Amino acid sequence: MALIPWRPFEELTSFRKEMDRLWDRFFSERPSMNILERGWEPSLDISETKGELIIKTEIPGMDPKDIDISLVGDTLTIKGEKKQEKEEKEENYYRIERNYGAFSRMVKLPLAVQNDNIKASYQNGVLKITLPKSEEAKKKQVKIKVE
Repeated sequence: MALIPWRPFEELTSFRKEMDRLWDRFFSERPSMNILERGWEPSLDISETKGELIIKTEIPGMDPKDIDISLVGDTLTIKGEKKQEKEEKEENYYRIERNYGAFSRMVKLPLAVQNDNIKASYQNGVLKITLPKSEEAKKKQVKIKVE
């Protein structure tokens, strides 16, 4: 049986090469759909009370008339277009982080709602949609006893 000297720096070098290869692959591969191609999507908060579902989304800087909300079956769709205030010709931008353009966000509702009593309000950049639960959905709550 032959003794082989341990060379810790060779192990570190191979580890470094492997990490470099992973980083190179990560940054060289183009995602299938980047944010510039698909636009932006506002984030949603969905909560439930005893009698209703509440959906909140932040879309600051929008005019309520530019927001379209529809319900087809159990899918709620929020669409709109956030427009840039004005074009500034004297300024050169190095970075723009505010999102502009059309968006569409679809949410599959987890339970049935009353289509005729849906309410929406827009205040301080937050869209709030209140969807009253149907009577069937209110009755479907099942309590399970834990032993």
